[in-house]
Amino acid sequence: MKDILPELEDWLAAGEKIALATVVRTWGSSPRSVGAKMAMTPGGKISGSVSGGCVEGAVYEAGIETLETGQPQLLHFGVADETAWSVGLACGGQIDVFVQPLQAGAFDAQRSLLASGQPFAAATVIRGPAGLPGCQMIVTETGSASGSIDAALDHAVINAAREALKAGESQMIQVQDSPEVEIFLEITGPQPVLVIVGGVHIAIALTQIARVLGYRTVVIDPRKAFGNAGRFPNADQLVQAWPDDAFASLAITANTAVAILTHDPKIDDPALIAALNSPAFYIGALGSTTTQAKRRERLLQAGVSEQQLSRLHGPIGLKSLGARTPEEIALAVMAEIIAVKNQ
Repeated sequence: MKDILPELEDWLAAGEKIALATVVRTWGSSPRSVGAKMAMTPGGKISGSVSGGCVEGAVYEAGIETLETGQPQLLHFGVADETAWSVGLACGGQIDVFVQPLQAGAFDAQRSLLASGQPFAAATVIRGPAGLPGCQMIVTETGSASGSIDAALDHAVINAAREALKAGESQMIQVQDSPEVEIFLEITGPQPVLVIVGGVHIAIALTQIARVLGYRTVVIDPRKAFGNAGRFPNADQLVQAWPDDAFASLAITANTAVAILTHDPKIDDPALIAALNSPAFYIGALGSTTTQAKRRERLLQAGVSEQQLSRLHGPIGLKSLGARTPEEIALAVMAEIIAVKNQ
């Protein structure tokens, strides 16, 4: 949902009718994973993707039909190996795609939770007796729910959704005593955050790349000439403060990456100490091998342990890219962050 949210908001504001297609199950080699979405309007607007090739065309036609009839559809695409690439499903992959009219209530609930950074599960009936397919409920970790599947099923769905949130994986479920009802539980975790220390040229490109990849970006720099809105129109938050104060004001979680880029020990070292004492999943610092060795000695003298220093990626960025320009270095940094996150 995050990747197509801006288009959905624009279309809704313009009064467009919208159909939403979601990959709910895959087999074999599928080009898109479970949860991938594609939105469409009768006027021919399309956002997102559920696979590629002519599958998108078939999904679009089903979406327009769904808008006309108001009836959701569960589509299955299975392709033989020899024809797989021609329709966008690699190696004979198979996918199930659920197509339904966009529900304003469920969309508003999801948009609100995305804005707040709260994880949630979207429960959607994809198969069942007449009147149930397409029913949706949005459930948070605490068990609060928006919408309803069915009065007799809601309690069981909420419990299943909370368990799925704990596991952190989208899944298909069948509610006990109602085997004819199949429900897709789609898990959306909190938005990943990238904290960038230093409003340098690399940071400008890095905020742009991170934004495209769905990261919320925070730029820290006490120097107003570097950390200002004119330089960082794409940053979600600018913090004009020294690292000690800046990190104390931020909630650094296991969903946070930290990139330290100033090359100035007065800024870098306090930021590194704060980051290495946090649960951030990635911490990287700009600088040559020589700079890293000097930095390491300073941090050890400041009380940072060897174990903590083992978490530091320095020199920062994926080395195999051979990055040289600020934009290439930003790309290498983001590539390394993704590699660490996906380990």
